[in-house]
This record gives sequence, C-alpha cells and structure tokens, in this order.
Amino acid sequence: MRDGHIHTPFCPHGSHDRLEQYVERAIALGYTDISFTEHAPLPERFLDPTPEQDSAMAHSALERYLAAVADVKARYRHDITIRVGLEVDFIPGFEEETARLLDEVGPLLDDSILSVHFLAHEGRYVCLDYSADMFADIVRLFGSVERVHAAYYDTVHQSIRADLGRYKPKRIGHMTLVRKFWRRFPCREPMTGRMLAILDSIEQFGYEIDYNGAGAAKPLCREPYPPNSLIAEAQRRGIPIVYGSDAHCAADLHQGRDVMDREALSV
Repeated sequence: MRDGHIHTPFCPHGSHDRLEQYVERAIALGYTDISFTEHAPLPERFLDPTPEQDSAMAHSALERYLAAVADVKARYRHDITIRVGLEVDFIPGFEEETARLLDEVGPLLDDSILSVHFLAHEGRYVCLDYSADMFADIVRLFGSVERVHAAYYDTVHQSIRADLGRYKPKRIGHMTLVRKFWRRFPCREPMTGRMLAILDSIEQFGYEIDYNGAGAAKPLCREPYPPNSLIAEAQRRGIPIVYGSDAHCAADLHQGRDVMDREALSV
C-alpha cells in the first residue's frame, strides 16, 4: 500500500503532528510506501492571496524540512519506505521562478506533485480551495461557476504542458480540486472535454495522477479528486494512478479509500 501525498508539521495551515506520528500510523494501517509532499515555498514575487498567507512553507524552512524527512526516512528504513517530496504549485506567470526552485531542490527529492491552487484573473490571483465563502467571491469575480471551472481545468492543462525544467513533477495533484465546493456551487456544464484533454496530455507526457482521498472527506464535495468515473478512464488509458490521502494531520491518513476504486488502488 502506498500513500503518495502527505503533509507535515511544516505546513502553515496543517497540524503540529510530528513526522513520527504520521509514519507510525501509516505502518499501523499497513502502508509500505509513503511520500511526504509538503507545499513547496511559493515564488518570492508571488503574493499569497489567502488571509493568513499560509498556503506554503517559507523558503527559510525548506532546508529543515528536507533534513527532518531524511531523518525519519533513515530511522524507519527497515519498517517502511519513506520518500522525500514536495507539492509544487503551478502559478501562471511564475514558471521561471518555479523552475529555479526545482533546479535547486530537485536533486534532493524522491517524489513530487504538481498542483494548481491559484487562478489568475485580470492581473490578480485567487486561492481556489481556501473556503466556500472565498469560492463565492471567486465566482463573482469570474462571473459564473462555469467560468471558474473552465479557468481551473485550463490552468491544470497548462501546468502539464509547461516547461519547468528537468525536475518538473510528473504527478498531477488533485486534478478536480475545483469541485471541492460543488454541492453548494454546482457547475451546470460537465467540463468533460476539458477533463479528457487533461488526460490526453497526462498520457502523452507519461505523467501520473494523484488519486486524492481528501475530497471524499469534504462536506461540500464527498468524492475523491478526481472522481471514480475519471479514474476509470485513466485506467483504460494505462495512466499510472497513485493514491494520496493529502493528510494534514496523522488522523487524515487513509481518508477516502472506502469510496475509491479498489482496482485502481491495487495497481
């Protein structure tokens, strides 16, 4: 069993659970392979639009984070495979800065995820998944739920095709994150064409999908990112699928698995 998407006490919007708590709970649940993938530092020029500006760890914490995960990796090496990783934000307009960060840290990583949390609109950026109330503001800014969804999927597609250098992550994080609040903000257009275009590019570039259980635990979502129907299509295409709990505390490990495609999880 593998969990390829776990956060840590280095996450400013996460918990203070120690790395050892995550590791020991993963072992107790039967996992044999886990990746710590903390939110990578955001580009220096980028202004985090969340109220507390706590979307990612500071660059000053990066060295300590890498050392801490390397330490538990060594200490638990006989019990479980631990991968040192990062969840890297794709932010349109900041490709060069992101590539420089990856050039700096890429040689030290075992794993990484490329995700979209921020959307650009007329020169400003918004955080897509901060809260339902903020999502309502984003809908007003873009003009409709459908335009927000279209912008999100187009940005995910752009991330897949972007040149971020030799250490670009090869796993696409929670590719339907825009559906986090869909029960309150339903999208009247299915966006099927955009989703399939994303799968086309993932297949073309030989990338992987983060099959993320966090959405199933969100009260306004109650489905994985992406949902099982899209995972079935990815399987038909032979796209590698990696379960991710997206845990922000040790108790979050294993979340969502009870409603996810067991065949996809067993690969």
